Amino acid sequence: MKISKAATASGCHLETIRYYERIGLMPCPERSGSGYRSYEHADVERLRFITRGRDLGFSLEEIRSLLRLAQDPDLSCGEVDQLARKHLGDIQARLADLQRMASELARTIGACHGDERGTCTILETLRQPAAIEP
Repeated sequence: MKISKAATASGCHLETIRYYERIGLMPCPERSGSGYRSYEHADVERLRFITRGRDLGFSLEEIRSLLRLAQDPDLSCGEVDQLARKHLGDIQARLADLQRMASELARTIGACHGDERGTCTILETLRQPAAIEP
């Protein structure tokens, strides 16, 4: 199938597919006699794997590792589990950071009285050094 059909079937934009080929995440496909890229079902499955990994927030290097691990059916899933647990920890840390930011911003907005810009508590808060948490 041509790249446009592979893109539709995998849910991955065709420019992204080309990018994945350039960085070696996807193998370069065979070319038809007229020069079009020709994709197989296995290529679409690989693209779905990559796309789903990106949807879950895995980096391209993490996905590269997961693809390598997925290709060896004799490996235990211990390494995959370890990578996924580390990624989950990273997500949870980011969530905690986002919650902290949301709380601070809500507090700052709550302190705003809608006065003139010269006395705006939001702008004043942004001028202050960040509070260091223990």
